[in-house]
Amino acid sequence: MGFFKKTSPRRDQVRKNIGIDKAWPSMPVDADVVTSVLIWLVYVALCIAIISFESVPSRWFQAILPTATVVLLLSVAVAAYIYHYQTRMIKNHARAIILASLFLILLAITKTGVISFSDKIWATSWATGTAVMAAMVLAIAYDQRFAIDMGIFYGLYVCLAVGRVDQPYQLTESFLLLTMVAGVLTSGFCLREIRSRMKLLEVSTLTAVVVFMTATSVGFLSAMDQPGTESGKIIWVAGCHAGFAFLIGVFVHSFLPLIEKLFRIATSMTLLDYSDANQPLLKKLAMETPGTYSHSLLIGSISEAAAEAIGCNGLLCRVGAYYHDIGKMNKPGYFIENQSGCASPHKELSPTMSQLIIVGHVKDGIEMAKEYKLPAVIRQFIETHHGTTLIEPFYKEAVKKYESPTNGTPGQKPKEAPPSESEFRYAGPKPRTKEAAILMIADGVEGAVRSMAEVTPSKVETVVRNMAMKRLQDGQFDECDITLRELSRAEAGMAKALAAHYHGRIAYPTAPDDPDFVKPEKEKVKEKEKEAKKATAAVSRGEPVDSGKS
Repeated sequence: MGFFKKTSPRRDQVRKNIGIDKAWPSMPVDADVVTSVLIWLVYVALCIAIISFESVPSRWFQAILPTATVVLLLSVAVAAYIYHYQTRMIKNHARAIILASLFLILLAITKTGVISFSDKIWATSWATGTAVMAAMVLAIAYDQRFAIDMGIFYGLYVCLAVGRVDQPYQLTESFLLLTMVAGVLTSGFCLREIRSRMKLLEVSTLTAVVVFMTATSVGFLSAMDQPGTESGKIIWVAGCHAGFAFLIGVFVHSFLPLIEKLFRIATSMTLLDYSDANQPLLKKLAMETPGTYSHSLLIGSISEAAAEAIGCNGLLCRVGAYYHDIGKMNKPGYFIENQSGCASPHKELSPTMSQLIIVGHVKDGIEMAKEYKLPAVIRQFIETHHGTTLIEPFYKEAVKKYESPTNGTPGQKPKEAPPSESEFRYAGPKPRTKEAAILMIADGVEGAVRSMAEVTPSKVETVVRNMAMKRLQDGQFDECDITLRELSRAEAGMAKALAAHYHGRIAYPTAPDDPDFVKPEKEKVKEKEKEAKKATAAVSRGEPVDSGKS
């Protein structure tokens, strides 16, 4: 049939001109995805090796291959879950490696405990403890939902690692999974934030109680088919599972600073430490720039109220506000809150030079934050509290200077190019979290309200609304996931906090024309006594006495 196929000379010429590389277009390959797949493959291989460690080499096909298939399918489910709910982990390879290492280490500890103490009735208690530890660490590093879901996935791995133990009274298979799930759910739901040193101990105690009740119940269920089972041993096994769950809370509490450093996070307890006024950086800010320090305290108060109004981390907002302007310490006199009525040095500078000085406080703040080793969650407020907003006063001054009639006249300096908005904007980046977006609004609102001659709740609400809409229309919230509903609630919380701060007071009465009004009572009595003595002496001398003073 090819002999009778019609051909076109033009088509043949086009085919000859097309190169082989153009005929097969290359598909773009994402390096982050390739790296994540490699990490996943290494993780799967190590999981199979740990779970099948005690398998007999002569029966590798019957023992290892089915296990490898189940592990592979389970790992695919884990990867799909992370892809949908923790997408940033695909690009953040350090976190992916830490998460995989956490699972592998805990799985190896569980396997070692089961093999080493296989003749003990509490051998599988290690499994419950490691499952609770995985849930606690992930709840601290990520969020509750991710911690609970990944804890359940880890429990499935553990069930494969433990296998079937012939020792009586052991919790295995579905009963062990139920016990681990009970501990994971309890610790995950209760460990929302660590704001006190007793939090982890309280959560571990409650987790131990729930694990004990679950292990006791499933122990008696498993003993129904085994006549002559001793109740005391069932309770002892349940106590071992609960004891490991409690000890894990103590262990996590001891290694909490290491967990924060590995995952590059800051718990609420760490944030409370950084909010202490005796912190070196805050103390330096209060001494060298008292105006900026006062401004930061107020920003922290109203930001916290706005964040809590939409369910965000109010403590993080407040602590971030304390440090957001630390870069002003390098040139405090160039910022109006630190000038104390003195003449502004910007009057002697060009708008461009003033703009460079003002923008520089963001870079200076980042450098100081790195020097004092502030956590990354606090540094983000320094970087993003201005975003890419326009420095309007100096931009308008530059426009006014350009449009001045003296600019470009004969004998004067040649007319300059018109100023561009991009030259008078901050370098960014824009806010990437809801807390950072709230701080940006609060920073602009506080200055606008402070400059008002008369502060009323209605005027404060208008200022807050206008500032939020201005930042929204300027595209400052394009990189964070704050919604319009949340923005409206944050505005209401911010306006309420500002109105409470600038509350009205009863006017003090003005002093009358009589100068005696301001004199203390004792001085008035002494003067009356002196006048009485003068009047008595005048009467004795026969002189007339003024009736108005006697």
